[in-house]
Amino acid sequence: MSEHNGSEGVAVALGRKDWESDQEVRWCPGCGDYGILAALQFLMPELGVEPHNTVFVSGIGCAARLPYYMNTYGVHSIHGRAPALATGIAMARPDLSVWVIGGDGDMLSIGGNHLIHALRRNVNLTILMFNNQIYGLTKGQYSPTSEVGKVTKSTPFGSVDHPFNPISVAIGAEATFVARTHDLDRKHMMETFRRAHEHRGASFVEVFQNCNVFNDGAYDGILKKAVRSDMLIPLRHGEPIRFGDDGQHGVAVNEFGEPYVCESAKVGVDHLLVHDEHRADPTLAFALSRLSSGPHSPTPVGVFRDVSRPTYEAQVQQQVADAVERVGPGDLHELLHSGATWTVG
Repeated sequence: MSEHNGSEGVAVALGRKDWESDQEVRWCPGCGDYGILAALQFLMPELGVEPHNTVFVSGIGCAARLPYYMNTYGVHSIHGRAPALATGIAMARPDLSVWVIGGDGDMLSIGGNHLIHALRRNVNLTILMFNNQIYGLTKGQYSPTSEVGKVTKSTPFGSVDHPFNPISVAIGAEATFVARTHDLDRKHMMETFRRAHEHRGASFVEVFQNCNVFNDGAYDGILKKAVRSDMLIPLRHGEPIRFGDDGQHGVAVNEFGEPYVCESAKVGVDHLLVHDEHRADPTLAFALSRLSSGPHSPTPVGVFRDVSRPTYEAQVQQQVADAVERVGPGDLHELLHSGATWTVG
């Protein structure tokens, strides 16, 4: 539970209301964003950080409204650029808890380049991507995660674009923390967000989120209660990958090193794939991300990858410290008023 000093200097425990802003929450009734916001507001008091040491950065889109509803510092930036702005904040203020919020269109279309570079650099950011497979704010155009054949206002004859797999993109960029959750399970969201926040480095979390106006039911095939146990594959570190009410389904590896869904009894529990989220090589995590080609077949949820690597800002700061020790502190005024050229080193 987070604490802060009250008016008389006495430590006061923080609760959800301390993280709620005074802004009216304005998403479409029934939007999955409400559940994600609630999970964050319930979680934040448990993280040991305070609102004035927290920043939420967003781009453009429905998800990007979230900073308005958090009683923290917030930046509602421009389309796709949230990871770039957040990188600057993390570089200048490494003491802050910096969160990046965006949708699949914002982060994987115009913002795709900024996202992958923030991940490969391992900037200490917690990045949450709300994936509803549609553009909601601009009223229902297809997005980079929409399925082939998707009929929308911008693809009246059906999309011919092959969609991104966000988890595969993040692992391909060698993000040091990659996970997936969904908006119908607050407990799972909170635990996933907690793990992402605790990770030192770039954390990427894909959140399956329903847009009940322009893409309602996109995830019904895997998230409806009647099918959830047979369609969601929980990833638990150090355990054989099993799912189903009785663990009757599992994941094994074929002769090509490719994971596949099987029946546990037929293959044998000893031959099921044991999940290793700390494996340094991203190959196996990437293979697991390819287990499902869309929300219509058994789909892994949880942490795919959690490995340690020096953060970008720590390495840059060390370079600066080394330079100061070697040549002494610089003089900005002298530099700006010097000649047209100068020597570095």
